Amino acid sequence: MTNDNQSFYRKAVALSYDSETDNAPRVVALGKGIIAEKIISIAEEYGITVHKDKELVDKLLKLQLGEEVPPEFYRVIAEIFSFIFTLEDGLKDKTD
Repeated sequence: MTNDNQSFYRKAVALSYDSETDNAPRVVALGKGIIAEKIISIAEEYGITVHKDKELVDKLLKLQLGEEVPPEFYRVIAEIFSFIFTLEDGLKDKTD
């Protein structure tokens, strides 16, 4: 498979959560192919952790931009966010 074909099949969903304003994580970007590549590239550029889960991204791609994640995804997304926060705290501690 060439890089062009890999790019074509790439998928991405970006979530954001602000506990002060949001009831649940919200979709802030989503796309396939070149759009997905751009989402991933921007995340990496800004040091945002990219979590890979094909099954979850396929389900989240059914949501609309700005839509809150439905309750059936709360547990898995909470686990992912918790894991990411733990990683980030560990990296922060190593640099202090």
